[in-house]
Amino acid sequence: MVYQPPAGARDLLPLDVAQKHWIETRLEQVFQRWGYHRIITSTVESLDTLMAGGAINRETVIELRSAPEGELGLRPELTASIARTAVTRLARVTYPQRLYYSANVFRRADRGSHGGQQESYQCGAELLGAGSAWADAEVLLLIADCLNSLGLDQWQLMLGDAGLTRSLLAVFPSGVREPVREAIAHLDRVALEHLSLSDELRQRALTLLDLRGRPEDILQQTSTLNLSAPEREQVNRLKTLIALLRDVTNRPEESSPQLPDIVLDLSLIQTFDYYTGLTFEVAHRTDQSCQVLGQGGRYDNLLGVFHPQHQGFPGIGFSLSVEALHQVLLQGSQLPTETEPTEWLVVPLQPEAAAAAFAYARTIRTATSLVRVEVQLSCAQDRDQIKAIAATRRIRRIAWISADGLPEIETLA
Repeated sequence: MVYQPPAGARDLLPLDVAQKHWIETRLEQVFQRWGYHRIITSTVESLDTLMAGGAINRETVIELRSAPEGELGLRPELTASIARTAVTRLARVTYPQRLYYSANVFRRADRGSHGGQQESYQCGAELLGAGSAWADAEVLLLIADCLNSLGLDQWQLMLGDAGLTRSLLAVFPSGVREPVREAIAHLDRVALEHLSLSDELRQRALTLLDLRGRPEDILQQTSTLNLSAPEREQVNRLKTLIALLRDVTNRPEESSPQLPDIVLDLSLIQTFDYYTGLTFEVAHRTDQSCQVLGQGGRYDNLLGVFHPQHQGFPGIGFSLSVEALHQVLLQGSQLPTETEPTEWLVVPLQPEAAAAAFAYARTIRTATSLVRVEVQLSCAQDRDQIKAIAATRRIRRIAWISADGLPEIETLA
């Protein structure tokens, strides 16, 4: 029998881990520079938390056996867990709260997929208690800073608005609204044309399907629709956000954040249904492929789901897929191509030198900077053979330890 990880899971070997750590370290440094603090939530949650008041489909959750306290599952994302924590454990803090995470998530693979990924890694940030367009801008500029810190330049930012899109879909009868929404989400023009709709509603659906392009053009086109007062307010908020982003990125300072071309896509509908306003997606595009790197949005009702008195707080956040970033970065030269080598090999020359060898290795390890030190776990029989093995492992220094504890230091070429 050949033992393998279960379908949808995989092992990370040392070089994989080193490259993943390279990505996560740079993202965490960006989060910290922006004043965000790391939060760690439970991997296992109650199903009520994971489903976020019905916004997350139960079929995506990997469930565990029922426990005395209720049904449990593995988190398919982090936002719901952080929202629960914020209103139950951070009740006395001041807002806004800036939080970030780096963690694994678990999501049941789609039916029919063979070996689809069920465990993945995410880095993300949540800005809680701030509902202004300035907060939206901060999160978008933060995600831009994250991607720029990784040396990525061929990426695209797509903006949508869940509240505005939901409102524009409200004119459709309840029986066809969900099929229309699904067809628009999947850019399926054929499905829209075959739905049982009046000519007026079919044209409306096709118009919504094509509301995608340069933000100023799409906002102008949307303004020509018969909008209600709340819808006009949502359009104006998008105009304010776009203008602010343009102003920030067009400033002359060298440190101004670099944002790519922005696409406004009112057909952008996210997997999770707790978004209430701005939604967005970042993707890496080449002539051959398009890889979604991350997504996020505003969720102003989610924290109220978990609050004992259902008191609401605004929130906005995003997650970046470490696997997607890894795949894109493998095409360049940023990632480390080797694991960090051991700097020292300490070799006891006689059995009586073992204690002295461990003591000498400890002395080197207590240096102020990180020094990697290994102890040879057998007595040196052939120095040339040991040096050859050390050289293949990129070890630069060998300390030969005699029975009296005195080291003989040799530097390898």
